[in-house]
Amino acid sequence: MQAPSVGGVQVPRGDGSTVVRIRRGASLTDFADRIDANPASLVTVLFHLGEMATATQSLDEDTFQALGAELGYVIEVVSPEDEERELLAGFSIDLDAELEAEGDEELESRPPVVTVMGHVDHGKTKLLDAIRSTDVVAKEAGGITQTIGAYQVTKEHEGVERAITFIDTPGHEAFTAMRARGAKVTDIAILVVAADDGVMPQTIEALNHAQAADVPIVVAVNKIDKDGANPAKVRQQLTEYNLVAEEYGGDTMFVDVSARQGQNIDALLEAVLLTADAALDLRANPHKDARGIAIEGNLDKGRGPVATVLVQSGTLHVGDAIVAGTGYGRVRAMLDEHGNQLSEATPSRPVQVLGLTSVPGAGDTFLVAPDDRTARQIAEKRDAAERSALLAKSRKRISLEDFTAALDRGKVESLNLILKGDGAGSVEALEDALLKIDVGDEVELRVIDRGVGAITKNNVNLAVASNAIIIGFSVRPEQQTKEYADREGVDVRYYSVIYQAIEDVENALRGMLKPEFEEVQLGTAEVREIFRSSKFGNIAGCLVRSGLIRRNTKARVLRGGVVHGDNLTIESLRRFKDDATEVREGFECGIGLGSYNDLQIDDVIETFEMQEKPRG
Repeated sequence: MQAPSVGGVQVPRGDGSTVVRIRRGASLTDFADRIDANPASLVTVLFHLGEMATATQSLDEDTFQALGAELGYVIEVVSPEDEERELLAGFSIDLDAELEAEGDEELESRPPVVTVMGHVDHGKTKLLDAIRSTDVVAKEAGGITQTIGAYQVTKEHEGVERAITFIDTPGHEAFTAMRARGAKVTDIAILVVAADDGVMPQTIEALNHAQAADVPIVVAVNKIDKDGANPAKVRQQLTEYNLVAEEYGGDTMFVDVSARQGQNIDALLEAVLLTADAALDLRANPHKDARGIAIEGNLDKGRGPVATVLVQSGTLHVGDAIVAGTGYGRVRAMLDEHGNQLSEATPSRPVQVLGLTSVPGAGDTFLVAPDDRTARQIAEKRDAAERSALLAKSRKRISLEDFTAALDRGKVESLNLILKGDGAGSVEALEDALLKIDVGDEVELRVIDRGVGAITKNNVNLAVASNAIIIGFSVRPEQQTKEYADREGVDVRYYSVIYQAIEDVENALRGMLKPEFEEVQLGTAEVREIFRSSKFGNIAGCLVRSGLIRRNTKARVLRGGVVHGDNLTIESLRRFKDDATEVREGFECGIGLGSYNDLQIDDVIETFEMQEKPRG
């Protein structure tokens, strides 16, 4: 039904309950297709609502909600999962139908996938060292795990060799985003708590992630060999968070371990397998095309994009055509955590995959496509959808009123950043942490590009064009790029510990804030006598009551506590017949206020100056 809308524009209207589903980052043209309207008329309607946008511009959810409310539609933005489902359905790939069609005879048991979580410095990496007998801590900058890795170990349980897959998520609080990604693919979480330190803020944070993902938890009480270790206190503290130890009548397994001494590691693995058998039905169909998730990605100088993927169902073979995130290609080679070549990877097996066109992000899904052409088309569709969603997210919503106010206030300052890191997870975590920095409305932080691998000439060119700073996280530029950046005056910062980067950016943002000034009183003088001078106007004979009176400072005249003259200047200041620069409390002086002559005896002359206020 056609009906006049805002400003007399003809637009089909809903009845207030008509639901319109649109994808993230959709444009007015996409919305117009859904309601059979002319995109140009929607541009006009949006303009009347105080929003300026073109017909093909990606818009955010709030804008669509406002437009929908105006036109009588209920807007539903399709979730990323549904969007992915719809995209794959276009290629006759239905993952849900695949799962439903699998009977008991096709499903086989698979190893549990375990994430190790906990507070920074409680010994997560040391524990993983003890489990897989490698030394990762020595390689970590600042002793903090910076990327997600995945490893598989075997343990004999009831006479059978059982595999367990470990996902190593970083421990610093800035890596919350990656830790959440780790929990998505996890069957069981090991919560590491130091026996001498107890429950800490990040312990609770990790616990919340695991509980939100509905994952069973095994608690490893670490550092029991240290003085002051009190495992009973840890058990007591965790009862407040619904983790009740078996010995207290609960159902959570607690294991006292010492990662440094390698004590009780076997008992911990045993607890993981017992929890898996008791609480979970870990089965998957290995006899189909592989599906799974990318845990980490990086750009290797010799091997190109390398993705660490976790196979969740099916079997991945060398030579398969795969799509991972927005990258695609044939599996050239697969490596396990020790660098050994594999020909196939079964469910719950983490492998490094070579042969993709680009680096997938941490948490991107991967799947085997029927052929190379389909793989490329799925990747291109994903890329386009991701770009639209990113454009909508980065678009700064500004109404006409806001725009005018911003112009009145003066230009809004913004700090542009380009992020490059050694892994997709690190870059994502760094971006997430930086965008949480808040120093007020006067300055804004914009991440205009992010990527994995060394800093390139293209990054420097973009920084020149957009006046951006490049942050390299555990990566460096090549010598020629470095020289080019120096020549162009581009600021390139290098970090290997995430919170140093956050601190520096926060300080830079504070430095960009316009200085705030406050008035500071210097002194007051009481008018005792007034001398008429044809040359200088009226001169006030004064006694300095407080502080000091200084020549050329700002002044105001108070009469009975009320301001009678403001924005004046002490133009002349004399002690007897001599000029003075300043006169202190208790002394007499002559004050000339230039052309201001409205002075009376008992008036008070107050002097002040504007001083810059330190920003908090």
